[in-house]
Amino acid sequence: MTFSVAVDIGGTFTDIVLRAPDGGLVIDKTLTTPHDLIEGFTRGVGQVLAKASLRPADIDGLVVHATTVVTNALIERRGLPTALLMTEGFTDVLRIRNENRYDVYDPQIEFPDPLVDAGLTFGIRERTLADGRVLIAPDADEVKAIARRLKSHNVAAVGICFLNSFANPANEKFVADLLAAELPDVFLCTSFEVAPVIREYHRASTTAVNAYAMPVAQPYLARLSARLQDEGFSQSPLIMLSSGGVVGADVAGRNPVRMIESGPAAGALAASYFSERLGLERIIAFDMGGTTAKACLIENHAPLVTGEFEVDRRYRFKHGSGIPVTVPSIDMIEIGAGGGSIAHLDKLGLLKVGPHSAGSVPGPACYGRGGSAPTVTDANLVLGLLDADHFLGGEMKLDKAAAERAIEAIAEELDLTMIETARGIFRIVTETMASSARTHSADRGVDYRNLPLFAFGGAGAIHACAVAELLSSTMVIVPPKSSVLSAVGTLVTPARLDLMRSYIARIEDLDPGKVREVYRQMREEAVSALSAASGISADIEFRYEADLRYRGQQYEVTVALDFDPIEGTDPARLQASFEKAYRALYGLNPSNVSVEAVTWRLSALTRLNRAAIGETIAREPGKPRTRRPVFAWGDRVEADVFDRAAIALGQTITGPAVIEERETTTIVPPGWTATVNDIGCLVLRGQ
Repeated sequence: MTFSVAVDIGGTFTDIVLRAPDGGLVIDKTLTTPHDLIEGFTRGVGQVLAKASLRPADIDGLVVHATTVVTNALIERRGLPTALLMTEGFTDVLRIRNENRYDVYDPQIEFPDPLVDAGLTFGIRERTLADGRVLIAPDADEVKAIARRLKSHNVAAVGICFLNSFANPANEKFVADLLAAELPDVFLCTSFEVAPVIREYHRASTTAVNAYAMPVAQPYLARLSARLQDEGFSQSPLIMLSSGGVVGADVAGRNPVRMIESGPAAGALAASYFSERLGLERIIAFDMGGTTAKACLIENHAPLVTGEFEVDRRYRFKHGSGIPVTVPSIDMIEIGAGGGSIAHLDKLGLLKVGPHSAGSVPGPACYGRGGSAPTVTDANLVLGLLDADHFLGGEMKLDKAAAERAIEAIAEELDLTMIETARGIFRIVTETMASSARTHSADRGVDYRNLPLFAFGGAGAIHACAVAELLSSTMVIVPPKSSVLSAVGTLVTPARLDLMRSYIARIEDLDPGKVREVYRQMREEAVSALSAASGISADIEFRYEADLRYRGQQYEVTVALDFDPIEGTDPARLQASFEKAYRALYGLNPSNVSVEAVTWRLSALTRLNRAAIGETIAREPGKPRTRRPVFAWGDRVEADVFDRAAIALGQTITGPAVIEERETTTIVPPGWTATVNDIGCLVLRGQ
């Protein structure tokens, strides 16, 4: 039994969780330090160690980290000059994109600028055919000449992405080896290492993102590892990945593109952990923090995993308006604003909320750190949903007068009262989140009605019941330590790595030897990475999936393989699994159309982290600590205020009520009740 620490850096707060040998948790939150994320990291860790009367040397378990460092670098464009080497004649792929328009009726449609400038995109005369045969090998002299040009441009990182390299990476490896010798101080990556799959634009985009992020992520992780060692920690940090696993800092540094959604992925894993403990097969995980809100469908105690997502969208909720990234990731959707999201009037004079956020600096107006724009947190404070004297257990006092001034300023423009405007901000955020959650579920063939809503994040429990009502759900679950649940999630997830390779063939033409070789390569890579992270190479579980489609279709359906492809391929079972999954999504199966396999997937995971989380529950029913007026449901309503730690097993709290703990607040609306179950979760039920 050991002590472990988890740190999740978000846009507004950095969350820290210390797990004791008995499963007990010591938690804290501190404002994120965007100028130097490690400053907030070490300050927060120091706070929880002091609370537990421990020293860094006492942490003999895991140090797990989820971070926004890569996301921030991409959105803020803080990377160093990055180059991309492509097949001659295809150097405009990043600018041409895939010609899809996310809004066909917008003549002035906008896309994010490519991360690599056109002047730093170089073509190399080489060609690999679709079947993997090398038609033209690259010339060493040409590569060396390009290396000299890269050096003259002071390029810090280079990505290499050639046509059909997923079928045969020989040309990419040849060029990478030459550049490594010519430019030893430059960060290098190849598309075969990053995203060995079909679709040229997506593969090039993913390679460019990875190359762009390497000069940011690798030094950051190296500096973090050195800082922890200097302070006396005996363990090297493990890094959370977008797919929901953890790997060592060295592996993560070489593949920073896999870290983009590390924080939200950890929250989804924690929701899966609790769904298993609660015996619920299907829930909607709802994570609302200081900057954004996200939703994720949990089925059979596991989140769905997708092979593609987007970053730096021009329009937050429009798929196709961002930079595509083709790596395994937890299938989440950004469904709304966070507590720091700013309310404003659009060009038509209508009230809107987000997408811009006040973040941690300057923060909402009520933080008293120089912010003056009205935010969701300011509205919640004005409505009485938050207590100015109880935020972070009273350690961080909120300035209610500043919040009222911020809301009043926009209320005057709307010709509404301050309370009406604050209520409007609350309703807009809630409606947006519910609408997006409906879309997320419906797109995956799932009836969202009556699904329990599992709420976490600093603001999740404040808005959860209002969102649930709009989703026709009568159950909301708020886990213990809900405001830092993403950090908790890193402590209950195993070391894991998800890989994929494209090998395209009709099912009846599959070469079992080729399938076996694809999986053999992925297993070797996974075992190497997980052994470095956990020291375990024997006790690794492998799961197999494949992306299939009817021949001629553009997109695939991912199906689980119920056989070991290393032992042999069963085309009949593969086709039956695909047709069943396809019919569940679309309601029918085309007749007389052959099925084509496109991409093969491997998930490798250990049982490194599956320790239970403990929670102390009060023995005697608690009484309201006080009462306060709340204006969220119309006229002024007096609500009982309870301390969560004082609510006993079996005790029923009837709304309207407010349940407070140090890091978050749970709102029980009129007509709802709340109880605590035997694992410490608040279970709220509506009519």
